[in-house]
Order: sequence, then structure tokens, then C-alpha cells
Amino acid sequence: MSKFQKKRGKSSPEISTASLPDIIFMLLFFFMVVTVLRDSSLKVEVVVPQATELTKLEKKSLVNYLYMGTPKDAEKAIYGTKPRLQLGDKIADLDQIPLFIAQHREKVPEAQQPQITSSLRVDGEVTMGIVTDVKTQLRKSGQLKVNYSAKPRPE
Repeated sequence: MSKFQKKRGKSSPEISTASLPDIIFMLLFFFMVVTVLRDSSLKVEVVVPQATELTKLEKKSLVNYLYMGTPKDAEKAIYGTKPRLQLGDKIADLDQIPLFIAQHREKVPEAQQPQITSSLRVDGEVTMGIVTDVKTQLRKSGQLKVNYSAKPRPE
């Protein structure tokens, strides 16, 4: 007589993994739909003017956005009511433009650097003197491709 006996017929059934890829793809699509890609949070009020002759920029990754307008209500206590310049996520001075342009150029491959465009999103109430100062700083930093953002005029 043996002390050890084999237990037969008491094995547990295996877990079915047939629906696992469906569940993974369903979660992937859910997160793709729900995720919001943040461009930048505006700290200045910008009401873009309307225009008739518009062209669409092809590669958005090659575009620098410079916002000009009066600070929003939460920022007025800090920055006042004069029109200000926003680079990325922070309000900046004119002398910070060359650094902003250089940081963007470092992120772009060297072959695409001549195609970088600076897009000015300027509030309709901002005076042209500030815009001219920004364009002068862009020219000094070697950024010669500049455009103005506008909305299409309803017909």
C-alpha cells in the first residue's frame, strides 16, 4: 500500500483569455477619446479679429504661438490692465522672446527649422505699437516667418 495517492479529476478549469484583447482595445479607445491634449492655458484675453483671405498652417508642430491681449480677471491684480504678451503658459516681457524661440528650435529637427512659423494671436483692441515691438524682437532673434491668426468672416 502506498502512502501517496494521485488525485485525479479535481483540477480547476483554466480561465478563458479569448475576450482579453477586446477589453484592452476598449480601454485604449476610451482613454483616447477622453484624453484632452492641452495646448496652453490663456492668461490674456484674446478676441481674434475676422478676415476674408485666410490660409491654413500645415504643420502645427512647427508653429510658435504668441498671445497678446489684456490680462484675464484673475491676472489683473498682478499684471494690471495694459495689454501683455504671453509666451507658452506664462506672461513674459519682450526680452524673453529670443529665449522662447531658441527653446522651440531645439525641439525641432534641424532640417525643419527653416519652416518654423511664429503665429501672433492678437486681440483686436491691442495697439499696433506692441505688435511692432514683438515683430522687431522676432526679427532680431532670426524668426522671419510670422503670421497673424484670424477667424473667417461670416458671409
